[in-house]
Amino acid sequence: MIGRLRGVVAEKSPDGVLLDVAGVGYEMAVPPRALVELPGIGDDAVLHTHLHVREDAMALFGFASEDQRDLFRLLLGISGVGPKVALAILGTMTPDDLRRAVLTDDAAALTAVPGIGKRSAQKLLLELRPKLELPDTELAPSHSPLAEVRSALEGLGYQGDEIRVALAELPDGEEVEALLRQALQTLGRQS
Repeated sequence: MIGRLRGVVAEKSPDGVLLDVAGVGYEMAVPPRALVELPGIGDDAVLHTHLHVREDAMALFGFASEDQRDLFRLLLGISGVGPKVALAILGTMTPDDLRRAVLTDDAAALTAVPGIGKRSAQKLLLELRPKLELPDTELAPSHSPLAEVRSALEGLGYQGDEIRVALAELPDGEEVEALLRQALQTLGRQS
């Protein structure tokens, strides 16, 4: 198994990257977020990798951090989630965003990922909860303060991207009213 590669970025494209490691070019798909984090062409880079082997193909996937790679592997273990969907999830959400969505039972955050509808998002949340390493004390009920703030912002007509940005800046452990006030202030600054 190829777990990590260090080399020179030879090519970048929307589909992935070509990493030159001691004269051997490794072509790998990377999430858009990792592609942006990579240094420019000709610079050294380290990518944590996953080799996906199927009957008819082998594909190499690269990630900026071990955490991203480990979540990718975890997502592949869920029925109905293949490499493309797992990459789309990690391209849309950071690992912390994904954990927060699972923690708060926020299916709406997962529906922002291309190819995931409401039903698929609920199934993902259900299957991810026991697999993610979340302390029991942090497991929030389905009506957590963040989920209530998301629902309130949706009711006010805000879109998924705006809501996600506003929720990302909110601290944990405050009352719904205070969190909603802070989210509205954040959204007001963006206008």
